[in-house]
Amino acid sequence: MTKKVLVIGAGVAGLSSAIRLQNEGYQVEIFEQESIPGGKMHQLKNEGHTFDVGPTLVMMPEIYREVFELAGRNPDDYIPMQKLDPMYEVYFKGAPYRHYVVDSDLVNLMKLAESKGPENARGFLNYVSTIYGRYQIALEHFLTRPFRKSSDFYKPSVLRQAIKLKTFDSADRMMSSFMPDKDLQRMLSFQTLYIGISPKKGPSLYNIIPMIELLYGVWFIKGGMHTMAEQMARLFTELGGVIHYDSKVDKILTENSKVIGLSVDGQTVEAPYVICNADFPYAMTKLIDDHQVRGKFPPEKIDKMDYSCSCLVFYWGVNAKFPDLAAHTFIISEDLDDNLESIFDGRRIKDPSVYLHIPSQVDPEMAPEGKSSFYVLIPVSELVTSQYEWNDEAVSDYREKAIKTLAALPGLSDIRNQIDNELIFTPGDFEKHFSAYRGATFGLQPTLRQSNHWRPQAKSMTCEGLYFNGSSTHPGAGVPIVIQSGKICAEELRRDNPEDQFS
Repeated sequence: MTKKVLVIGAGVAGLSSAIRLQNEGYQVEIFEQESIPGGKMHQLKNEGHTFDVGPTLVMMPEIYREVFELAGRNPDDYIPMQKLDPMYEVYFKGAPYRHYVVDSDLVNLMKLAESKGPENARGFLNYVSTIYGRYQIALEHFLTRPFRKSSDFYKPSVLRQAIKLKTFDSADRMMSSFMPDKDLQRMLSFQTLYIGISPKKGPSLYNIIPMIELLYGVWFIKGGMHTMAEQMARLFTELGGVIHYDSKVDKILTENSKVIGLSVDGQTVEAPYVICNADFPYAMTKLIDDHQVRGKFPPEKIDKMDYSCSCLVFYWGVNAKFPDLAAHTFIISEDLDDNLESIFDGRRIKDPSVYLHIPSQVDPEMAPEGKSSFYVLIPVSELVTSQYEWNDEAVSDYREKAIKTLAALPGLSDIRNQIDNELIFTPGDFEKHFSAYRGATFGLQPTLRQSNHWRPQAKSMTCEGLYFNGSSTHPGAGVPIVIQSGKICAEELRRDNPEDQFS
């Protein structure tokens, strides 16, 4: 007999689990509150311009491809990719304004490192070698396995591997131990912001992020990142799965610590299994009422946990082309320390760092002819941490700072007058549209005490038949890692039900 699985949310992790289980013979239905799939991998269209709402940059493409390969499909038929060269450019504000081009060619990377002197060149190679070794350990022993119980972590064999990771140091201190040059340090370690944590607080293991870029490259999916979500949804329905759009889940229904289904827009849908792809803190506070099912995550515990930063994103239709600009550009604050501290203590940011993505540089169809689509992101505080209101004045202030920052780039001196149309996403929009708790775009911070067995896990140990995935669960945030959380979640459900047989 086919077993029914209900999935809350058609985000990437939800789709990852759903595809795997549907392919194994389960009958899977997804309930998505928005009108399209993807969760934060959403898409906006405005006057002929196309924008990704959230993630924009493909790392570890083999994880994207595996989703289609497991169902016997050719990924190139679904998510055609191209490697970007250069990967991105980095500008440091200040006197002088410093500019670096970063690609994944080792010869060019060595030229960059050697331009800072032999000590930095040796340090760069030592960094890559050291963090690669830790990455292999993390991949084999931590990022691809669940920790149902604390005892799964506190085994001598696992602890031996954990010690090798040396996670007690922060990302920025680790980087400075290898390379004395501040620009090199910051060019690499600041990227922890894009999983929601400051390099000053993020465990040194997260320096695997730039290493993965340097060794394996950065890629672009035709049509933008939302293509991945669309094509995962396509594959899921091809396999016989059902997605209900514009369907908001009100509650996870349980009885005697056992899941019995969902309440969706006031209607009861019954099933023996539920996978929650909604943000874990949101689910614990809004979708589950039974304190026994909440277990060790009651609302008071949820409120005391550490949350990632949020994002303010401007989506601009720009009336010009810019052949000299890269698809991805990072402009780093002159006072990066104050910038980072402001994000996480809630002060209004005086001089924000800015990330510019121009998808139409790679895929011209994402903008009208002769025009460009600009995605301009500023990392900001989540809603509770923020010491200021997210009103029109705050947005206008940051918009002005973004324009001034971009105007210093080649060819963008007149950017203020070239913006034809605009859409905006604030932390409040991430909360409203994607149920991101506190508007924290990346969910729970991946601090040491909120990683591995301390992080919410795929399997609920307090409610039979209930499972979780997404960026606030193990193994964490970032699209490839979130896809892995969906894989772990599906494997955990199958592990609990080895008797399920399908004809």
